[in-house]
Amino acid sequence: MSRRINRRRFLQASGLAGVGFWAAGGVGPAFTAPRAASEKLNIACIGVGGKGSSDTDNAGQVGNVVALCDIDDNTLGKKAERFPKARKFNDFRKMLETVKDIDAVTVSTPDHTHAPAAVMAMRLKKHVYCQKPLTHDVSQARLLRETAHKMGVCTQMGNQGTASNGLRTGVEILRSGAIGPVREVHVWTNRPIWPQAPKVTERPKPEQPPAHVHWDVFLGPAPERPYGKGYHPFAWRGWWDFGTGALGDMACHTANLAFMALKLGSPTSIEAENGPINPETYPGWARITFQFPARGDMPAVKFVWYEGKRDDKRVLPPDELLSKVLEPGKKLSDSGSLLVGDKGILFSPNDYGEQYTLLPPKEFQGYKPPERTLPRNGRGDLGMKQEWVRAIMENKPSIAMSNFDYAGMLTEAILLGNVAMRVGKKLEWDGEQMKVTNVPEAARFIKPEYRRGWEL
Repeated sequence: MSRRINRRRFLQASGLAGVGFWAAGGVGPAFTAPRAASEKLNIACIGVGGKGSSDTDNAGQVGNVVALCDIDDNTLGKKAERFPKARKFNDFRKMLETVKDIDAVTVSTPDHTHAPAAVMAMRLKKHVYCQKPLTHDVSQARLLRETAHKMGVCTQMGNQGTASNGLRTGVEILRSGAIGPVREVHVWTNRPIWPQAPKVTERPKPEQPPAHVHWDVFLGPAPERPYGKGYHPFAWRGWWDFGTGALGDMACHTANLAFMALKLGSPTSIEAENGPINPETYPGWARITFQFPARGDMPAVKFVWYEGKRDDKRVLPPDELLSKVLEPGKKLSDSGSLLVGDKGILFSPNDYGEQYTLLPPKEFQGYKPPERTLPRNGRGDLGMKQEWVRAIMENKPSIAMSNFDYAGMLTEAILLGNVAMRVGKKLEWDGEQMKVTNVPEAARFIKPEYRRGWEL
């Protein structure tokens, strides 16, 4: 049987055109019997600074933290003070090979090492919670979906808005047809808020890394380069090799409501307009248009993403659209989304899609949301971990609503925008074959080469 047929059957089974495991009731290999309610998971945490700090603390609330891993000894030591019994590592590969009693892992590293850590853990039958964006590269998102399915593990991506009851109600409202068929979506962000173009276009001055920073492990699969001040910590987000820019950082949050409610799946084309491209950092602004095909009785959707500043002016949806949602003199929210339907508009003024207004107001006076079709959580970041753990304990991947089947598809679609920026041409995308059909040079950005010893 050919790989093409295998891929088609996998994608059909896992709901590529739909929303994945959680809505379909779960697909995939058989799982073992549920765990006892009194049993606690042994969790290893990879990346324990920044967002990883709260992820590790949350892991300590839902399980036993048995191992900690970070490339920065200072960060590692500080978190070890809270979890003194946990074993300490700088390299997650050594940790996963050495500590045999790990049930599950959290991955909260820079974007470029999400996939190597998550894939290795899943291949060892560890359940995985991974921060957004799920991966750095498009092909990695597909690999994580397939690996989770193959290994029968329970997964979750950390776009915590998914746990919001507001977002889940919004999904139900949109699916009920309250604003009619949705044909346009507009999503904007206040990012970037880290160093990148146009101010940063060259690498920092090479120097010896501090003794507490394990630079080779930080590099992971990225091409080798000397250490310099300007990569670690946090500033890595604006560099092509390490981060995924504003789009990768925030769209897994801000586009989540639309993507989930409209079951967007795989786009057919992606076109980017953006600031000057340099080989080191993301551009200073971008407007990216994704075209999604019709899905069942849902019409095709034009999805537009806005980021950064052009000539010191924020890149935002057109004024004629914003005038329909903003009262005179009111300022637009720093981030948000507009879903334009045939009968109205849903305006969400934040990253997580948990707040929204149905417009025009007179058309929705006295509106009552439809009956609930989705479970409720409402516990935000901790709630994401709690659902993930419950999925593990009950051996039901579908309980985790941002499992890798859904989150992988969301990430794969979104990251195509970064490819469109780098190539500078409109991309025609064949989701089944995971291939840009009209621009051959895009292939190296879909699946780049990885540094020796870090291949997937």
